[in-house]
Amino acid sequence: MAELFLPFFLLLIIVISGIFTVKQQTAAVVERFGRFHSIRQPGLHFKIPFIDKIAGRVSMKIQQLDVLVETKTKDDVFVKLKVSVQFRILRENIFDAFYKLQNPLEQITAYVFDVVRAEVPKLKLDDVFERKDDIAIAIMSELQEAMNDYGYIIVKALVTDIDPDEEVKRAMNHINAAERNKVAAEFEAEAERIRIVAKAKAEAESKRLQGQGIADQRREIAKGLEDSVGVLNQVGINSQEASALIVITQHYDTLQAMSENTNSNLILLPNAPSAASDMLTQMVTSLAASQRLGEEMHEANALKLKEKEKQSHS
Repeated sequence: MAELFLPFFLLLIIVISGIFTVKQQTAAVVERFGRFHSIRQPGLHFKIPFIDKIAGRVSMKIQQLDVLVETKTKDDVFVKLKVSVQFRILRENIFDAFYKLQNPLEQITAYVFDVVRAEVPKLKLDDVFERKDDIAIAIMSELQEAMNDYGYIIVKALVTDIDPDEEVKRAMNHINAAERNKVAAEFEAEAERIRIVAKAKAEAESKRLQGQGIADQRREIAKGLEDSVGVLNQVGINSQEASALIVITQHYDTLQAMSENTNSNLILLPNAPSAASDMLTQMVTSLAASQRLGEEMHEANALKLKEKEKQSHS
């Protein structure tokens, strides 16, 4: 019985050692006597013990490789670019992906270095930031063409980071700050100009309204004086006497208004009643003199005009 059990137990161990599983999104490469035999997909499988062996397993998932490349731009600025390459193995080309490349990650890295160091030196630093998508497209195109022969497909290539030298970044920040200060100063100057213009317009409008108010006030005063003189003429007082009476009345009204404010330090000179009459006499004399001067100037202009007409006819 024991003699039968031992061979059965050994056979069971051999059979069990030939059973293996392949996980989802994975493929197993089976070799027989060191030569490629088959590719096993996810699930439960059997291999011949001691004859077949699993040479390796490859992942069918999308993988990502981050490559950091340092290069120089057209304007002699050293910059570091971080490139993320997403790739996967084609299910129908597992054989090529497993046997043709010793280290696919190093191969992809080499192509990324080659493309970046060929494209970036053609661009200035500002253009590198603006055209990073073009650089990524160039990397993807180059990798796609090269890695297809090895059973790999490039899903996406991204330039995820652009890092210039520290001194360059400080200079760029300084330029940016200076530009922003310039724009801020221009806005402040424009705002100040607007405030000045608005203030000037407001002052001009205020002066205009003030002048209009004074004109209206004087017009009403003149109208009131005219009405007063007319009323006095009706009671037998001539115009000169009426004007003198009005001036004297306004003189005493002014004194009364000043006396109502006890804190006033204003002194009216001369303050005698006769001063109003003298003031009126001087005003009448000045008006008469200005009227005579105007008439003389009008006569002189008329004579000059006649002389010019005579000269033109002759």
